[in-house]
Amino acid sequence: MTTTAYDKSITITEEQKRQYREEGYFILEGVMSDQQMDDIKEEAARFMKRHDEEHAAASNRNARDINQAGLRYFIGNKHKVWGSAKLERYIYSELMAEICRATIGDTAYLFNEQYVIKAGEKGTAFAWHQDSGYVGHPHTPYLTVWSTVDAVTEENGTIYILPYSIGGKGKLVEHQWMEETKDYQGYFGDHPGIPVICPAGSIAVFSSLTFHRSGRNTTPTPRRVFLTQYSPDVIMNKEGTAPWAWAEPFLKDGRNVHEAA
Repeated sequence: MTTTAYDKSITITEEQKRQYREEGYFILEGVMSDQQMDDIKEEAARFMKRHDEEHAAASNRNARDINQAGLRYFIGNKHKVWGSAKLERYIYSELMAEICRATIGDTAYLFNEQYVIKAGEKGTAFAWHQDSGYVGHPHTPYLTVWSTVDAVTEENGTIYILPYSIGGKGKLVEHQWMEETKDYQGYFGDHPGIPVICPAGSIAVFSSLTFHRSGRNTTPTPRRVFLTQYSPDVIMNKEGTAPWAWAEPFLKDGRNVHEAA
């Protein structure tokens, strides 16, 4: 990977690639540049304000909306709708390209992007799930890139990962809607998971089939993460008539075709 003022040079090892294939995840510590973190922090504040305004004005809220105003935020697929060149630059950065090449290969489409933010001292937990469990029908597994702009700890609600060898075995399982917590749950075992504890600017890389959960934020400050997801092919809706979410070409034959567009 070429080093620039925007992208730091990173190395994804063969051991990390193996761990992704066999256990469904790996961690990259301190790989985001200062500019990338500044951009994502700046847009987080703007997006939360915009989200709260629109949420307050909405008259027909989805009963299965996993957002909880003032507690936890899942602000998804707004980089074009709300006009964010800063987020678009990160979504299609060389850093993201390198991670995609190491995991899903030389063809990649942007599938989804969202902020995942837990408010200080009241950010709620999130149940064990596979990201694929939210799609709701069979599809090719995709990649989740969980980018931290705050240090993540057990105290501020980091995620806990369940390796394939412990739960799920890398296969999609049926999820149940939990009305009390307003989220889907697919693992009901006793294993607590492996906590992702790392400094700001780190990235957890995992498959959409990897079980993960998160705890409450008990600290005074927010825990902010920007999540991007990429698929090796276009994921369609259940009827097969249209893409389920985004289907923006990113990599073709390993080359960033978004830059060339």
